[in-house]
Amino acid sequence: MLTNAPRGTKDILPDTVGDWNYIEQEIRELCRRFGYSEIRTPLFEHTELFQRGIGEGTDVVDKEMYTFTDRGDRSITLRPENTASAVRAYLQNKLYADSNLVKLFYIGSMFRYDRPQAGRMREFHQFGVEALGEANPAVDAEVILLAISLLEGFGLKDLELSINSVGCPKCRGQYRAMLQDFFRDKLNDLCEDCRSRFERSPLRILDCKRDSGKPYMAEAPKITDALCPECAEHFARLQQYLTSAGVSFRHDPRLVRGLDYYTRTAFEIKYPPLGAQSAVAGGGRYDGLIEEMGGSPTPAVGFAAGLERLLLALESQKLLPEKNRHVDAYVVALGEAAQAEGFRLLNKLRHAGLSAAMDFAGRSMKAQMKQANKLNAAYAVIMGDDEIAEGVAMLRSMADSSQTKIPLEQVPARIKG
Repeated sequence: MLTNAPRGTKDILPDTVGDWNYIEQEIRELCRRFGYSEIRTPLFEHTELFQRGIGEGTDVVDKEMYTFTDRGDRSITLRPENTASAVRAYLQNKLYADSNLVKLFYIGSMFRYDRPQAGRMREFHQFGVEALGEANPAVDAEVILLAISLLEGFGLKDLELSINSVGCPKCRGQYRAMLQDFFRDKLNDLCEDCRSRFERSPLRILDCKRDSGKPYMAEAPKITDALCPECAEHFARLQQYLTSAGVSFRHDPRLVRGLDYYTRTAFEIKYPPLGAQSAVAGGGRYDGLIEEMGGSPTPAVGFAAGLERLLLALESQKLLPEKNRHVDAYVVALGEAAQAEGFRLLNKLRHAGLSAAMDFAGRSMKAQMKQANKLNAAYAVIMGDDEIAEGVAMLRSMADSSQTKIPLEQVPARIKG
């Protein structure tokens, strides 16, 4: 039906757009304090960018991307995430020439074909940060602190931070073999997706929602048992930085990220009151992605948070600010001459920085005053033929119904005062 939005999309209507603006304003202010600059990337990219960046064989690439062929016979994909796009922009625009450490953030729509659910639509919105060019685990800790500062700044309490290290290519090969040895005799008991992951990416078996509850999962090898000395040191130093900053965390050896470009640090922040959809932010380090996409070997770390899920959390705890819907003045014009003069006054009020509205349908005074109340107007400016002839208007306070006759030219200043 043409009057319905596509499944998995949602209109953000005037009564809720203020909540989105509030969240985005807080994000921009926090990122300013942490030294992150905003970037806006295209809504679509060449499909190969996500195939190389996210990884063939991932659920995102194989099942969830919105991909089409454009009129130039090019394969184009609506962005399913923004890290690959940010890295592409970093390389294309040579942002690395400006600083050894480039700190970016973004807010925008992402697209994945999946079953719509609470807090995740097919078009969904993410806030994320990317810190490119520094391998020190202090940057990992800063990124985690930024995420926690944002969530706590909104008033969310009892957040749960889980961290892990997923190693590097040098030590992950050993862990991959350990996992394959462990799961080989259990393949028939795994879901179809996990059987296909067995050869391509056995780490993702640990992240499977369908198989996660099976008793033998708890006995699977831990990646921290296979970390090389460099990755083990990096993970130990990350924990030291978080501890020194007073951040509580839990080491979850089963925590992996679902995208190929992650190395070393992986983390997730949960807000338990949301239940099954409690993960509100997650990310990690991706030291191999920039090289994979044609750049020089460059360390990087980042995270993303779903704004729909964040809104659900704030709504459930009544943490969104009170909606202050009102206009400063409503012009009540009675008669043709008053309509013209009222329209002139309406624009003078707006030029003076006041919010103002008026009736354009020529309705009765009772109907216009009713509309002024509906808009929660602070003042009604009432004028008819007699007032126009005298060059005045009746200024009525909607709070106590008191009214004063004042010259028309003084109305904006009186309301501002």
